[in-house]
Amino acid sequence: MATHLLRNGASSWFLKNYLSRHQTLKRCLHVTPSLDKTVSFNLSDIGEGIGEVTVKEWFVKVGDTVEQFDNLCEVQSDKASVTITSRYDGKITKIHHSIDDIALVGKPLLDFDVLDEEGDENSTESSSSSSDSSSSEAEAAKPSAGEAVSINGGRVITPATPAVRRLAKEHQLDLANVPPTGKHGRVLKGDILEYLGQVPPGTNIPHPTIAAKQQSQIARTTAGTAAAIPSDRVEVLKALRKAMLKAMTESLKIPHFAYSDEIDMSNLVQFRAQLQAMAKESGVPKLTFMPFCIKAASIALTKYPIVNSSLDLASESLVYKGAHNISVAIDTPQGLVVPNIKNCQSKNIIEIAKDLNALVERGRTGSLTHTDFADGTFSLSNIGIIGGTYTHPCIMAPQVAIGAMGRTKAVPRFNDKDEVVKAQIMSVSWSADHRVIDGVTMASFSNVWKQYLEQPALFLLH
Repeated sequence: MATHLLRNGASSWFLKNYLSRHQTLKRCLHVTPSLDKTVSFNLSDIGEGIGEVTVKEWFVKVGDTVEQFDNLCEVQSDKASVTITSRYDGKITKIHHSIDDIALVGKPLLDFDVLDEEGDENSTESSSSSSDSSSSEAEAAKPSAGEAVSINGGRVITPATPAVRRLAKEHQLDLANVPPTGKHGRVLKGDILEYLGQVPPGTNIPHPTIAAKQQSQIARTTAGTAAAIPSDRVEVLKALRKAMLKAMTESLKIPHFAYSDEIDMSNLVQFRAQLQAMAKESGVPKLTFMPFCIKAASIALTKYPIVNSSLDLASESLVYKGAHNISVAIDTPQGLVVPNIKNCQSKNIIEIAKDLNALVERGRTGSLTHTDFADGTFSLSNIGIIGGTYTHPCIMAPQVAIGAMGRTKAVPRFNDKDEVVKAQIMSVSWSADHRVIDGVTMASFSNVWKQYLEQPALFLLH
């Protein structure tokens, strides 16, 4: 064109002005590879050989604008529910499946109109680079997809949205160094996060194990590093926990069987209230239900002594214990301990209550002795003071049975006239050594124990 003008006698001033404008226009050319506006988002492989899923819920609709790592939908396989997250920033133009439709791995879930926000920014950058009129300009070759472009032999322009460029700038990161995974070599937010080591490799490819909210938070952070993961702590077992390890290891060698029942404590609630004043005069500030349960157990042990025995495997014989040394679980600052009250068969409820209070006090002050734990023959635990109803207590070897009482609570029950009345019901769970005790024996033992708690006047006979 310039030669043509010279041949036609154009003035040097006109020619100089034309060439100057032509160079300016050339510098302002947008040389970033063009991005396809509409892309399909395919269901990625979610592992474990799953080839299809059921769409259970959509979190978006056509017309919504989303960002990378925003939740798109929830799908259900035959093994688990998975939340699918977005790989793109863009506007949703089509949803391929309805609720309860089957979606195939590798097939489109929805279509995006990808936000092509980089054009204006790149044009601005190219235009600004032309302000240096003294720099020499090389002929720009047309770039291939994903190829970084050099303008004026200097600044490298890599396909990325303004949001991605801003994130790179915050971390003082050159986008040309970041391996892109977007279409036409586009650098995505996830590419930067992977490059910085803030997310594991492969996170930028949508995967169900990556929580969308967590990734969104990471993408917006301006900190240089992610929060540190707390390290593991190793603690050598000592004292109480070491003893528990040994005791429970032995306990679970025993073949347990369970038996449960309910006890109506309504009469005992009134009976205990009548004894409170006398108990206080006798040195028991507060009379709980536990002494009654212990005494009732001792009475039942007298009728079914096999429940108060121990098994000698070496001689394949049973040792019937004469004393009823009933072990009681007590919560202490050091943990749960199980000392025992000696000779319950010869003590009344007030005496048992005094011994129990003394054990609790020694437990709180850490002054329990070996004697307090020795020679236990049967165990009771009151989980009701913490909560819960039924449980499956573990037998303390060499004992052959244990009981655990649940919380006492008011519930409706029918009386003998078929009237609905308020009743105070407590549950009990028994575990017994099935090598020694059969179900009938344990049920019979429980019935005696239950009878005394439901008819507390019977305690006067002991």
